[in-house]
Amino acid sequence: MASLRDIKNRINSTQKTSQITKAMQMVSAAKLNRAELSAKSFVPYMEKMQDVVVSISQGTGGVRHPMLVSRPVKRTGYFVITSDRGLAGAFNSNVLRLVTQTIRERHQSDDEYAIIVIGRTGYEFFRRLKMNVVLQIVGLSDHPTFQDIENITKKTVAMYEDGTFDELYLYYNHFVSAISQDVTEKRLLPLTDVTTTNRLISYEFEPSAEEILSVLLPQYAESLIYGALLDSKASEHAARMTAMRNATDNATELIDSLTLTYNRARQASITQEITEIVGGAAALE
Repeated sequence: MASLRDIKNRINSTQKTSQITKAMQMVSAAKLNRAELSAKSFVPYMEKMQDVVVSISQGTGGVRHPMLVSRPVKRTGYFVITSDRGLAGAFNSNVLRLVTQTIRERHQSDDEYAIIVIGRTGYEFFRRLKMNVVLQIVGLSDHPTFQDIENITKKTVAMYEDGTFDELYLYYNHFVSAISQDVTEKRLLPLTDVTTTNRLISYEFEPSAEEILSVLLPQYAESLIYGALLDSKASEHAARMTAMRNATDNATELIDSLTLTYNRARQASITQEITEIVGGAAALE
């Protein structure tokens, strides 16, 4: 049985841990508010750009562009968004599990796929498994700007355009609420399912529709990646806030249990000391 000193030391260490997890929960809650606002405020921009793309591509006699047309798939790209830090519950593991399972089911060799990853956790995971990572970025801030990922998004879209891969899938955690995040798989390229619920608008443009789409479509694909990153960041802060709250609650329960054990052991020790004193006094009579 552990000594009173051991139990007391464990209570003290658990209390210090709970203070840390409580502070991390409060920090994540503050970051979540800002990240959720950023993610929601970016949605109207993406929707408007989508409306413009659909209006130009379908409203001018059905203009075709390579990014709007499926082609035979020889190689697949996987764009995976994870976090740089852990302590966020199953936030990273759920995404990484889905990606690795999908790759193993679809492909027989590394030549059939390419991985682009955001986040140190994902990069180190794929590197440890010796999977084919062609682009990565780590060390993003908790509230990234488009300039922070502009280089990797442009390179990713360019790799599709030059035929490095023939389709691109996006994997990330979609923010539903502070306690719910859904792992999402989305086919990003080609843009064959671009639709709008709004009425098509007739635009007057110069130069031709083909030239406008050649500029607009890469920007639209890049904005989809950035929107998914903002969504993922909100999910990350929510997952970490929930994980730290659960850790704090568990620490509190453990402290209560250890305190009860400590009090019982202390009472038993006192009782034993009293018994020994009474027994010694009786022996002297």
